[in-house]
Amino acid sequence: MSTVALLGAAELGLVFALVALGVFISFRILDFPDLTVDGSFPLGAAVAATLILADWNPWVATGIAMLAGAASGIVTATLNVRFKILHLLASILTMIALFSINLRVMGRPNVAILIQDTVLTPFYDLGQTLGLSDAVVRPLFVLAVVLVVVALLARFLTSEFGLAMRATGVNARMARAQGVSTDLHIYVGMALSNALVGLAGALFAQTNGFADVTSGIGTIVIGLAAVIVGETVVRSRVIVWMLVGCVVGSILYRIAIQVALNADFIGLRASDLNLVTALLVAGALILPRIRNPLKARASAEATSR
Repeated sequence: MSTVALLGAAELGLVFALVALGVFISFRILDFPDLTVDGSFPLGAAVAATLILADWNPWVATGIAMLAGAASGIVTATLNVRFKILHLLASILTMIALFSINLRVMGRPNVAILIQDTVLTPFYDLGQTLGLSDAVVRPLFVLAVVLVVVALLARFLTSEFGLAMRATGVNARMARAQGVSTDLHIYVGMALSNALVGLAGALFAQTNGFADVTSGIGTIVIGLAAVIVGETVVRSRVIVWMLVGCVVGSILYRIAIQVALNADFIGLRASDLNLVTALLVAGALILPRIRNPLKARASAEATSR
């Protein structure tokens, strides 16, 4: 695999690390199966690309994309908390609605922003001054964004409000007995989760030069794969290391996909992407059971009861 391909895989892995962090909040922190991300990812891309085409400041466009993602998370939370719709069904309803909304936002199935200024434009100029190619500048920029997000999330999840949110996901009934407003924490958690996914979509559009209404298909699978691979590689219950594990898992996942698709002796094609994803996720789930079969059996028995 060439250096350019490796850098491209790392760049895409870092972009989807933001998705993984969002999925981590919904699935691991809130215990809320959320499929909204398949709609909020292209929503972030669509909003950012459309505003950039309209000559908005790219940073403002990216911020609004995050707000749009947060709004989609609040819609899902409202359907679940206020109207008592099952969380999985609520997220599916929002995801389906967002497909039409994304088409409305863009006005067509895809939008190109190849020649427009983006948040990366000043860093391209700086990279040329330092002798760095665009292929190096993009992953470095996204890495800086991801590190800032990880630091802020770690601080938030170890704060009093963040601890209450984690308690909501572990045992909502006990949290309510301790005076925690579980409904509020679900709203905030879902908004934060999808805001990160919206940010990922906005960065995806600006690093790749386009936004497409179908770019969100399979986003939830990629996010889950990154979380699961990260938990397998970084085995820690400390929140900051769990967040780092999501980032590492996302990068390893994208590199593994790139290696598999570029290995000629395996004979895989680009159309085999979903198959490779399924095999990687299955392997990440099976590996801990192979390492510690007794613990896995005890966990399965506890679940069956």
